Amino acid sequence: MKKLFLVFWAVICNSAICIAAPQEPIYSVVEKEQKPFLDTLKELVSIESGSRDRDGLDQISQLIFNRLKALGGQVEFIEPGANMYRMYDTPEKPGRMVKAEFKGSGTKKILLIAHMDTVYLKGMLAKQPFRIDGDRAYGLGISDDKQGIALILHTLDSLKKLKFKDYGKVTVLINGDEEISSPAARAYFAKLGAEHDATFSCEASQAKSDRIALTTAGIAAVNLNITGKASHAGSAPELGRNALDELSFQIQQMRDLSDPKEGIKMNWTLATAGTNRNVIPSVAFATADVRVMKKEDFDVIEKKVRERSKIQQIPDAKVDVAFERRRPPLVTSPQSLQMAEYAKKVYAELGRDLVLGTTAAGGGTDAAFAALDTQNPVIESMGVQGFGAHSNDDEYILVGSIAR
Repeated sequence: MKKLFLVFWAVICNSAICIAAPQEPIYSVVEKEQKPFLDTLKELVSIESGSRDRDGLDQISQLIFNRLKALGGQVEFIEPGANMYRMYDTPEKPGRMVKAEFKGSGTKKILLIAHMDTVYLKGMLAKQPFRIDGDRAYGLGISDDKQGIALILHTLDSLKKLKFKDYGKVTVLINGDEEISSPAARAYFAKLGAEHDATFSCEASQAKSDRIALTTAGIAAVNLNITGKASHAGSAPELGRNALDELSFQIQQMRDLSDPKEGIKMNWTLATAGTNRNVIPSVAFATADVRVMKKEDFDVIEKKVRERSKIQQIPDAKVDVAFERRRPPLVTSPQSLQMAEYAKKVYAELGRDLVLGTTAAGGGTDAAFAALDTQNPVIESMGVQGFGAHSNDDEYILVGSIAR
């Protein structure tokens, strides 16, 4: 918590004088938050909230609403609206957002973001409940990103206990659709990012080091739909047009579109075809995951995909290609780097080394939406140290990193 709290303080002070200010009142308050923080995490982790589980998302969003309200915020639910960006896997009704505003007596405006949805399926909680084993607290979504919600709640609680109100406004936006590329929340992140002096995204840091991220990958998807013609696989296969054959050909001829030197990655990850074992498949589908370091590279990879898809093995099969820009890259800006370097100096006073992540590790972030229309600092991975996001039985946070 100190990491977020001290960088938060730096935005308000906007001066190197703040580094020399007495920090003991902060330490005393923050260190007492570890047990309540873990209690909050247990409560959050004990609610299943997969991206497609609207009932679970409603339950956890109500809990977050109530907690932010109790802290004195002006809180509202935001339902997905007409400006939602629909992708091939967007659910009909994604989870609602929780937005809260806290008014202070200063001028600086801070945006804190996190997400409440997880990748896990309903029913998995029964076998993987919250537990603490030594310095590790385990649970589904505990690192990605329920620790981020707890971090925001307890940082705001610490501000309240310290009677610190020298900010102009602190805005909190917690969404329920991050794991499905934020179809509903992306427009709100961009709008709020442009309205605030700094954005801190509270995704977890790394278990192996205290690391904040200034650069993250952009994410796209290639969706390939093949339409052929069904026929009996035994008595008349020659009368069909095998969509699976064409799909296989297309995938094979697009296997080499990654460009590691430019940070472009394209990997086929899902495929389906046909309806019955004894029927020549008339339909087939595949999707590829795409990662880029520069938004211009979306155009590069899309052009190559469309050019390749014009070459067909079965001329009268229909090949449809859709290219979805799911999440822009976050690029290190001079403003973000300046704030990160300042944070590194503050963190050094705790005897800790803050690693500045200026090279993308491969993941995407909602912080990239917040950075779309602003030059103000946007910093990712302000959360506690964690490990094992998206992995069964192995997702945890380091308890010892909570106060830090």
